[in-house]
Amino acid sequence: MHLEHWYDVLIWWHLGTITPAFFIATYLMCVKKGTRQHRFLGRIYMGLMLFTALVSLLMSAKVGPTLLGHFGFIHLLSLVVFYSVIKAYTAIRKGQVKAHKSHMISLYVGGLLVAGAFTLTPGRMLGNLLFGVG
Repeated sequence: MHLEHWYDVLIWWHLGTITPAFFIATYLMCVKKGTRQHRFLGRIYMGLMLFTALVSLLMSAKVGPTLLGHFGFIHLLSLVVFYSVIKAYTAIRKGQVKAHKSHMISLYVGGLLVAGAFTLTPGRMLGNLLFGVG
């Protein structure tokens, strides 16, 4: 199969996991914490974020400078996602609610808001699609 086809598949997997993750995370930011529903949706959210970060690492950077012809600056946000999910999970398992909250906020801001803002820049698929470029 052609390499561009796989890139397109990865894009749709990425969008298919990040979209529900965004809505789940936004909902979780607004509801009571510590409930059964919060824990259940939080696990789904963390799983979606880990999967989407993994998928994003498989996608080569199309904009800006790259390392090894593959990794761009946006890939650093994937590392933030891995770090934040692991730290948030271990913190809550240890009963460190403030640390958990801090890591989850950094996951939301870095993994969703900042990374999402980068996808709207010219040259990126979503930015081109939304703004009619390309």
